[in-house]
Amino acid sequence: MSKQPLSDYKEFRKVLKEAQNIVVLTGAGVSAESGIPVFRGVGGLWRTHRATDLATLEAFKTNPALVWEFYHYRRDIAFNSYPNTAHKALALYEKICKEQGRKFCIITQNVDGLHRKAGSENVLELHGSLQKVICTKCKQIEINMQNPICEALRGRGDPNEEQDLPVIPVDDLPKCTKCQSLVRPYIVWFGENLDPDVLNKSSKGNLYKLAICVS
Repeated sequence: MSKQPLSDYKEFRKVLKEAQNIVVLTGAGVSAESGIPVFRGVGGLWRTHRATDLATLEAFKTNPALVWEFYHYRRDIAFNSYPNTAHKALALYEKICKEQGRKFCIITQNVDGLHRKAGSENVLELHGSLQKVICTKCKQIEINMQNPICEALRGRGDPNEEQDLPVIPVDDLPKCTKCQSLVRPYIVWFGENLDPDVLNKSSKGNLYKLAICVS
């Protein structure tokens, strides 16, 4: 894989056409055009909370209802958003590579699922997915596309202000279908390690001949 970034468009097209193994790294900027909040920089707040303060295991243990309201808000936006031109272009190019016998992989920091919704198949989600939950007890991981994920979260998650609403009891928060314990979003929070399987697959970057960063 070339270690030098390409700034010449003609040369880039040549390298892209000839590369047999391609990896595309995507970040929050790709989904911003679809209306997905990036929660970074000035104004990156949900209510009066910084997203970085809510996206921790400590926050979930302290106030699981608040954290679930935040993620209900994020899930609702993601589930009702659509892939933009960037998502669609990457999905199309993956299809072209497949037809030509070339390998193509997307490694994304995004958790919104829009790459897959656009039709991309070979996607590694470094930071997890809003479409999945994991049990805090038995660790079962399952896909859950219900919106709201539980009745207690219906109408909650307004990002603009703290509403004068009662705190949701833990017993009313999303439960594991296997053991009925509390589940949490399947998201890699601050201070946590990446999924070993995803990390292992992503770390094989030396096998790729061309890396493209789209942030």
